[in-house]
Amino acid sequence: MKNPSGLMRLPVSIIRGGTSKGVYILESDLPADRSKWDDILLRLMGSPDKKQIDGLGGSQSVTSKVAIISKSDRPDADVNYTFAQVSVDKPIVSYKGNCGNISSGVGPFAIEKGLVEAKDGLTSVRIFNTNTDKIIVADVLTPNGEVAYSGEFAIAGVPGTASPVKLKFVDPAGTLGKGLLPTGNAVDTLDVPGYGKVDVSIVDAANPLVFAKAADLGLTGLELPDELNANQEKLDLLEAVRGLAAVKLGLIEDYTKSAWETPGIPKMTFVAESNDYTAADGHAVKKEEIDLLSRMMSMQKAHPSYAMTGAMCTACAAVVPGSIVNQVLAPNTDTQFIRIGHPSGILECGVDFEACEAAPVVEDAFGFRTANLLMEGTAMIRC
Repeated sequence: MKNPSGLMRLPVSIIRGGTSKGVYILESDLPADRSKWDDILLRLMGSPDKKQIDGLGGSQSVTSKVAIISKSDRPDADVNYTFAQVSVDKPIVSYKGNCGNISSGVGPFAIEKGLVEAKDGLTSVRIFNTNTDKIIVADVLTPNGEVAYSGEFAIAGVPGTASPVKLKFVDPAGTLGKGLLPTGNAVDTLDVPGYGKVDVSIVDAANPLVFAKAADLGLTGLELPDELNANQEKLDLLEAVRGLAAVKLGLIEDYTKSAWETPGIPKMTFVAESNDYTAADGHAVKKEEIDLLSRMMSMQKAHPSYAMTGAMCTACAAVVPGSIVNQVLAPNTDTQFIRIGHPSGILECGVDFEACEAAPVVEDAFGFRTANLLMEGTAMIRC
């Protein structure tokens, strides 16, 4: 709705979902003409501007996200959810891929807005993610029929504790329609101009990721975000690998245009065998506490923690014989409890699968996040 001052008044909620923070909007409050969404979301978040000073974005990719939600008429879903990654410094809104952390706020938002009726105790919200055409089931604690935000569950990368939200990604493989291994191979070799050959695993579950061994990129897997973001040479190398993987997936034709044409997928990830390290907040993580080291990239920068969809894909990659992740995984890892060592600490996740000769058949991948409703109000958007 516009007022005489030329401002669009948009009802919004700001929710921390997992280690991300986003603006959650009812689809009914946006124009029916989706071609108008990009301009609204860019103005809403204050992009393009590295500070996002004139919007609700927080100047990082993990705080420049939007969830658009509506009641679903699908028999297998309660709500539809579209994820939008708003670039901080480019006039780009990407709807390719999903964000698992932001997904953890969809269930609470749907209940708060009356799209799903809360039960006394626990409410399961069936979410259809339009970006990936996949179902996510969010189990939200709802004592007395109200969303519980306070609790004793902690996740690395978020201070304090909150109420847990279990996320189960049902049949997560093949968001691009090409199966768990979209190239048909557990390992592919990319020829990176000016660098050489790099072995990668391109795995598509919850979101497509491209995995490489840290050592093959001149890295250790112990790097923290500030260190990596200060090394432009390595950032360029990682984006080149990601771009070449995007070409192999048929998402783009020219790998040098990846940051503009497909900035969000595939997600670039490098892994290494478990080792002791110091997390970003200074606490020690012991090699015995984790099953592998992993570092993700997000919108051409180092992710400060780990994407939830990334964790789901990492878990699925772990059970692919011979994959890059499988190669570095600690022996005898319990695939119901895979512990990923990331810059902020440890993320636990699991996978239910059936082993097959070519590639495993993944029934679901799951993990736990927390969410916190920070604000409900009206955003004023200049039109």
